[in-house]
Formats: sequence, C-alpha cells, structure tokens
Amino acid sequence: MKALLCKSLDGPDALEVAEIDPPKPEANQVIVRVRAVGLNFLDTLMTRGKYQFKPPLPFSPGGEIAGEVLAIGGDVQGYVVGDKVCAFVSWGGAREQMAVDAGTVIKMPEGVDDVTAAGISVTYGTAMHGLRDRGRLQAGETVAVLGASGGAGLAAVEIAKLMGARVIAAASSAEKLDVCQQHGADDVLNYSETDVKEGLRALTDGRGVDVIYDCVGGPYAEPALRAIAWMGRYLVIGFAAGDIPKFPINLMLLKSCDVVGVFWGQEVVRNPGQHRENMEQVLRWVSEGKLKPHVHATYPLEETGTAIRLLDQRIVKGKVIVTV
Repeated sequence: MKALLCKSLDGPDALEVAEIDPPKPEANQVIVRVRAVGLNFLDTLMTRGKYQFKPPLPFSPGGEIAGEVLAIGGDVQGYVVGDKVCAFVSWGGAREQMAVDAGTVIKMPEGVDDVTAAGISVTYGTAMHGLRDRGRLQAGETVAVLGASGGAGLAAVEIAKLMGARVIAAASSAEKLDVCQQHGADDVLNYSETDVKEGLRALTDGRGVDVIYDCVGGPYAEPALRAIAWMGRYLVIGFAAGDIPKFPINLMLLKSCDVVGVFWGQEVVRNPGQHRENMEQVLRWVSEGKLKPHVHATYPLEETGTAIRLLDQRIVKGKVIVTV
C-alpha cells in the first residue's frame, strides 16, 4: 500500500510516497481504509522535530483520519466491516490503511462526508474541550478568539456561537476577518491595525471579555489579558505567532481571572469518554447542518508537502485536507 513517509527532520521537503506492507489488526484494533487526512500546524513542527511528541523515523504525518472499517480485531465489538468512521491518531494518518485502537474510532452519522470528518478532531475537539470543559462558557457571555481565521480559530468561533456566546474574531487582515464573519462572528478586530487591549475594551463598552481563546500567543497575549473581564477565563491554546508570552502575575490578581491551559491531546488520552462525547456532539451538529467546517483546500497524497507548506506560511483559512 502507499504511505507518505517523513524520513528526515527537514520539514515538508523530506516527505515522499513509498510502498509499505499493509497493517494487520491486533485484538483491540480495526483497520481503517483511509479516505481523507486532516493536517494541522503541528505537522509543520513534527516534520522538523520541533513538536513535543517526536515519533521515530520514518513516520507519516496526519493526525486526523476518516474512512471505513476494512478489518476487525478479535476483541472488538460494536463495529462491522464497512462502517464509516473517523479518529484522532496523533500522527501516521497519511497512508492508504491504518491500524487504529477501536476505542478511538467514532462512527460518522448520515450526512457527514470523509473530507469534513477528517478535519474536525483537532480543531473542533480543542474548541469543545477549551470552551466547554475548561472555559466553562455560558450562553450570553462574550468570547474573543485570537487567530480566528485559522482552523483552530474558526472552530472556536463556530462552537462559541452554537453555545450561545457573542463572538469577537481577531485576525491580521480584512480578508481573514471576512471569513470569520461568514462563520458567525458578531464583531471583528484587525490586530494589525488596532491595539488589541483598546479594541477589545471598545467592543465591550469597557467591561472586558469573559473568555479569551488564544491560538497565537506572541505580542497579542498580554494586551488581550489586560482586556479580560472580572473573573474572566484566558484559554491558552497555542503559539502560532512563535513566541511564548510571559504574563505579569498581578494581572490575574487585579482581574480575579483564570489563565487556563488547554492541552487537548492529553485530554484525549486521560479522559477518552469526555472526548468521545464532545466529538459525537460535533458530528451531530455537522449532520444537522448547524456546523459547516471550512475547508481551505484539498490535496492528493502525493502533494502533502505542498499542503504542509501552506500551513507553515500561515495563509490557511480553515482546514487543509489530504485525500487518499
């Protein structure tokens, strides 16, 4: 079978398609015929050895997959050959077949296609865990999403709206903010033109933002924290801007606010039942037409390197999907 392999830590240029032996299921596994693979910014880091998890070489990128069950291990119950499923697999998805722990695969409801399902685990899973589990978001509260036009940010915009919040989308260009408004943002803030602190305060009549969903870090983090509301929650999602910010701790005291880490990848491992519940809710919303994930582009397996370069350049709006 075909597999896209990263054979050295030289970024997307090190990727090549190779023929490898197809997998066989262990007792607790299913074999998934992979139809679509979701890529994320972490794939740019992983192919350079700069992500916190470093799979041994050679490995396949792609942490999200969707397809159908081809074979079933002896101890697996509840699945049959042909079931349409999706799963978060950390890495290894960019190949024609993959052996997956049956406890991690989730059946896809009617009306959900492979390309859509392959792009929801990381971004929408993180948004659900961040906003619902860690941020305790309530209907009627205000959420500001930093880096709102990327895959993670757009997911947060959409999930926050479905949870009944008012959403302020913050991004670096008018074009990116147009996409955010198309996906439900109530207000927008261009932080290449407007100071984040002053902009968020103005949009909340000086009250501040209840929940900040920060995908970028860097120079926007502290100004955003200074615009948080009393007893607000600042959710640390990622650092797409590159620099990891450092906060003056007195700001948390003065606002009586929380700075909350959102490590979704570990949540999946430590609390798989909650992850499954969150993902089944997301899939229901997609099936019902309430959620329409934005796909920036799709690429064939052989062009995965091109797709990862787009993520590297930070020009992607929504998700990039590889079709197999």
